This record gives sequence, C-alpha cells and structure tokens, in this order.
Amino acid sequence: MKEQVQAVIDQIRPILQADGGDIQLIGVDEKTGIVTVGLRGRCGGCPAAQMTLKAVVERKIKEVVPGVTAVERV
Repeated sequence: MKEQVQAVIDQIRPILQADGGDIQLIGVDEKTGIVTVGLRGRCGGCPAAQMTLKAVVERKIKEVVPGVTAVERV
C-alpha cells in the first residue's frame, strides 16, 4: 500500500512544486487506512493547504489506492 501511495504523491508533487510547495509521505497505517503527509514550502503555511490536501491529495489517493480512508497532515 505504501508504494502505491508514494506513486500517487509522486504524480501530485510537480503540481505543488510549481506553486512553491511540496509534499512528503510520512507514513501509511495499513490497519486504519490513514495516510500521513507533511506539507512543505508555501504549502506549509498556506491558508488553502487543508483544502488542497482534501480536495486534491486525499481524493486522488483514495481513487487509486484501495483501503485508504483519510489523508492527514502532520
């Protein structure tokens, strides 16, 4: 599961980097389906970061990786 999540993050990363941000996979809890990520750069302090996390990152990961229930920022 972790490799699949990382592959999706690698697809999303250039979009965030184009705006001066970045995303890093911190962990995947396969029992609960919760993915934890770190947002860096402009994403780290952006007021819209939570919306981006849910509307873009979480939605895409859930579409591609079965068993993911949520994506949380740490």
